[in-house]
Amino acid sequence: MAQSIFFFMVIVLLAFAPICLSSKTYGGYLFPQFYDRSCPQAKQIVKSIVAKAVAKEARMAASLLRLHFHDCFVKGCDASLLLDNSGTIISEKRSNPNRNSVRGFEVIDEIKKTLEKECPQTVSCADILALAARDSTVLAGGPNWEVPLGRKDSRGASLSGSNYNIPAPNNTFNTILTKFKLKGLDIVDLVALSGSHTIGNARCTSFRQRLYNQSGNSLPDYTLEQSYAAQLRVRCPRSGGDQTLFFMDFVSPIKFDNSYFKNLLASKGLLNSDQVLVTKNQESLALVKQYAENNELFFEHFAKSMVKMGNISPLTGFRGEIRKNCRKINN
Repeated sequence: MAQSIFFFMVIVLLAFAPICLSSKTYGGYLFPQFYDRSCPQAKQIVKSIVAKAVAKEARMAASLLRLHFHDCFVKGCDASLLLDNSGTIISEKRSNPNRNSVRGFEVIDEIKKTLEKECPQTVSCADILALAARDSTVLAGGPNWEVPLGRKDSRGASLSGSNYNIPAPNNTFNTILTKFKLKGLDIVDLVALSGSHTIGNARCTSFRQRLYNQSGNSLPDYTLEQSYAAQLRVRCPRSGGDQTLFFMDFVSPIKFDNSYFKNLLASKGLLNSDQVLVTKNQESLALVKQYAENNELFFEHFAKSMVKMGNISPLTGFRGEIRKNCRKINN
């Protein structure tokens, strides 16, 4: 009898093992093994298509990582960002942080199309974004982590949420930290996730005020190293050239590493939202110094913060849907 009870308990524990190892969310659980039975090839399909896209254009790694970030900060990680305009939806793609900026939608479309052939209406667009962000980071030389899965897709978008919730390049440190805290993220998450700017580009319009009129006094930002500012002014004039692209990490622009933090300590952060990590808060400055000295610590914290960000208010269980097409809700 005792032996039977023992085996029964073992079976129960094994049955609930994925839950024990998962991230609890509002309304359900996310866990890395979510598609192991329903779509065992899902992770490999995402990885192979992302790898092909990044091989074609190195910048795409940063673009796909950014899609996940901009999605999670609006209504949670629910793929609302991917929705196009329709009779009932005003797309988040039209918001100030996203217009003429976010990209990589065609890569997500290709992933979704392939997954729909392999296992129809099984893998959510929200999970595709989470996996693509991880795979992009790894391909650029960054850390790996297990991605908790099981998100559903939203049936709506929030243009206002996109305009106000996503940290902006010209926000103050306190404003940025507040936006993170409202999503359940702390100052470690803020500094670690800012490290994603070690890859990718920013437009001239995102930092022009630092070069010419930082405080409304027609003077450049005194926290920006002068020779670096002079180089930036060559291709980012007072007017025109708004869409001209600049590397956010000029030292190793397509390699995911800690040189971004070293640049900040040298007063060579491109965006105001980057440099304030050093100039406006002692705790964030201490973290920047730690990451600049210890790449492994940066990678460890970044991976943990990405999982934490991916757990922002996901739709699970009976909430949301699995879209057939990431750009529109199901009929």
